[in-house]
Amino acid sequence: MEPKVDLKRTLDGYRARRGELRVLDVPAARYLMVDGAGDPNVSPDFSSGVGALFPLAYAVKFASRRELGRDHVVMPLEGLWWAEDPTAFVSRDKAAWSWTLMVMIPEWIEPDLIEAARRTLEVKGAPARLEDVRVAALVEGRCVQTLHVGSFDDEGPLLARLHDEFLPAHGLRPTGCHHEIYLSDMRRTAPERRRTILRQPVEPAS
Repeated sequence: MEPKVDLKRTLDGYRARRGELRVLDVPAARYLMVDGAGDPNVSPDFSSGVGALFPLAYAVKFASRRELGRDHVVMPLEGLWWAEDPTAFVSRDKAAWSWTLMVMIPEWIEPDLIEAARRTLEVKGAPARLEDVRVAALVEGRCVQTLHVGSFDDEGPLLARLHDEFLPAHGLRPTGCHHEIYLSDMRRTAPERRRTILRQPVEPAS
């Protein structure tokens, strides 16, 4: 058995400091993904999406350890967020949001192992939306990110600073979806103590 891999500790994209906006290049990665729309606090698709992602992620982990002799720490929940009107994030108009929930998987995980893990869950009693979970690569490239500590509803001022001050000052403009990485378990962590990486893919403004 090879040593257990924890990608949070080795990938630069999972490092961020509170109060620091940082430019970095994020390599392509593969994720388990499930899509939805609407206010995550009330959307049943959001909770059932999370409820499908993690059982499959853990089934993949155990299959990798058993079949390949390679173990890894299951990665945190992440989300891509977008809206027709980008100001919906600063104004917190959650009903206007669309989203993709994600869990990163290691590069050695092949599609047949994922499908075998999915079938194992189906035999045991599949969680809702299991069949909606897909596997896809995410290519973000140059990004700006920072660490937010506190309630999700308090992200607005930091996002405004990123978009209205930092990007223009560095000759950048946003491209792609707003990306959040939930370092804290939102079910068990008080809102004021939640740690969330906020990431925005960017490109030169001209």
